[in-house]
Amino acid sequence: DDIDRAYFAVFDGHGGVDAANYSATHLHVNVGLHEEIVKNPAKALKCSFQKTDEMFLSKAKRERLRSGTTGVSALIVGNKLHIAWLGDSQVMLVQQGNAVTLMEPHKPERE
Repeated sequence: DDIDRAYFAVFDGHGGVDAANYSATHLHVNVGLHEEIVKNPAKALKCSFQKTDEMFLSKAKRERLRSGTTGVSALIVGNKLHIAWLGDSQVMLVQQGNAVTLMEPHKPERE
C-alpha cells in the first residue's frame, strides 16, 4: 500500500544472548506477517510479541536454552507511533526538547 511504515526494536538479553538474538531475528517478521498489521498495528505488535515468545520457548525447551530478554519496539505507521515492550526496556520520546512519558516499564514493584 502507499502508507509509510518504520519499525525499530531493541532487545536486552538476560542470562545470555539467545533470546535477544531470536527476538531480533523473528519479531519484525511476525509483525509484518500479522493479519492485523494494516487495520490494527497495536494488536499486531502485541500478538507478535506473544507469538515470538511462544516460538522461542519451544526452541529453548528443545535446545535447553536458559536465556531471556527484555524488548521494546516502535512501529511508525503514517503519522502514528505504536510502542510495545516487555520487561524494563523503555522508549523515550523527546518533543521540542521535553521528554514525553510513553510507557511505564515493567518492574517487580509495579502492580
